[in-house]
Amino acid sequence: MLHAGLLIVTLFTTLWAGAFWTGHPARFDSVSAFLQDLRYGIPYGLSLLVFLGTHEFGHFFAALYHRMRATLPYFIPVPPLPFLLSLGTLGAVIRIKDRIPNTRALFDTGISGPLSGFVVAFGLLVYGFTHLPSLDYIFAIHPEYKALGGIPSPPPENTLFLGKNLLYLLLEKTLDPAYSPPMTEMYHYPYLFAGWLGCFVTALNLLPVGQLDGGHIIYAMFGKKIHRASALTFLLIITALGLPSLGLLLFELISPGTTSFIPESVITWSWPGWILWAFILARVLGTGHPPTMADQQLSTGRMVTGWLAIIIFFLCFTPVPFGIT
Repeated sequence: MLHAGLLIVTLFTTLWAGAFWTGHPARFDSVSAFLQDLRYGIPYGLSLLVFLGTHEFGHFFAALYHRMRATLPYFIPVPPLPFLLSLGTLGAVIRIKDRIPNTRALFDTGISGPLSGFVVAFGLLVYGFTHLPSLDYIFAIHPEYKALGGIPSPPPENTLFLGKNLLYLLLEKTLDPAYSPPMTEMYHYPYLFAGWLGCFVTALNLLPVGQLDGGHIIYAMFGKKIHRASALTFLLIITALGLPSLGLLLFELISPGTTSFIPESVITWSWPGWILWAFILARVLGTGHPPTMADQQLSTGRMVTGWLAIIIFFLCFTPVPFGIT
């Protein structure tokens, strides 16, 4: 009942968030008006839940295959709040109740979630690019754009934008849609947005640090020493990606109106959120990985699949996922 209840509440909050992103903020005049607005969030809400569910059930069924007890997914609902990026959810998790018996089980359980979820995210992006609505869609959300003759470029100040990952760039180039929304408007397109979020979540999970999915994969493929080295390396990388923009924020607080000493070219490739994520990994989740009950060499097939997951990580990773113009 707990799992079902969390799923229902998360469906509700993601529909609520989806309605907001498609230009139909939920009205509270009446229950009927509120429920009517939620309908606009169906493409985003269902797409995101299918991605999250597929990812977590990938882990779940791999655990069952290796005779490990695992819980059903716990979906984490978050109501859209004005001071947060309103996605409607913080994701989903499962809990494996048994110790991992061997390296093969660790690898299979770790990799099954990201691979399964990536297939959904890839499909959402392809569908989103091949089923883009006309410009009238964005004009309905931003009527002022029509008066300007189109989407303004450069966009107005304080506009949210999303960063393109390598997969997004490749699909945009390969599918070559007649119209591709700028990243300051892409979040209004539910399938593209849900697919992009799926890639972002996949990349976070595939970071080769601690007991993230990527940490499980690297430990199973290469052992403890390589896992430790890769964890420290990527912790340093994401810290370096976050420090310049964090430094700029602190500089502007201490000395507002003063020209920053940090070059703009450096700020362009920096996102302060990486500092928070690095702190969580270093101090909360930890960077180490416990041994399995029987560490052993993986088969060639599993090693090939592991390298595929590494490629997927680089396809999905976005140095600056979110920003404000």
